[in-house]
Amino acid sequence: NHLCSNKFNGGDFNLQNFNQKRPLIMNKKLFLPLAIFLTLSIALMVQLFRNGNGDDPKKLESALVGKPVPTFKLESVVNETQMLDENVVKTGYPRLLNVWATWCPTCYAEHAYLTELAKQGVEIVGIDYKDERPKAMKFLASYGNPYKAIIFDPKGSLGLDLGVYGAPETFIIDGKGTIHYRHAGDVNEKVWNETLKPIYEKLK
Repeated sequence: NHLCSNKFNGGDFNLQNFNQKRPLIMNKKLFLPLAIFLTLSIALMVQLFRNGNGDDPKKLESALVGKPVPTFKLESVVNETQMLDENVVKTGYPRLLNVWATWCPTCYAEHAYLTELAKQGVEIVGIDYKDERPKAMKFLASYGNPYKAIIFDPKGSLGLDLGVYGAPETFIIDGKGTIHYRHAGDVNEKVWNETLKPIYEKLK
């Protein structure tokens, strides 16, 4: 049988002593949330300071820059019987490797500009990231298809190998399949002309 004990911390229970200790217990409970809040506040202030000094939070360094695209074998979005691998970006010509998804609001705005680039002769390969094929097909039917090929990555395995944080992201790949640049965020006219186009053109 389990019996209730009147012992407290190895001695006789004393209500007065217990009440005296309560403020200390409460102070410890209050200290932890306060410490977490202060830590987060300091981290935010550091990031704001870095941004104020010209650091771009969207500029993510990729450990894969200068290295070949990871090996993979995944289905095509438009043809589930067709398997695509890393050779899809080893064509002898530079290509953009664009990570997108129908659940990504920014991708809708970006898609229109990618369509314009495709009309100008820029070769783009898509990665449909953590998406559903029917939704992707509906998206392409509604907004057009600027891609030379679209890799279906429903589990995000290729995205993981590429170090993808989310969508959209775009990589510049040379004709041999080597990654030269990574851009996190949408590709728009400013980003293309000022950042991506100079790199792309040098690889031709």
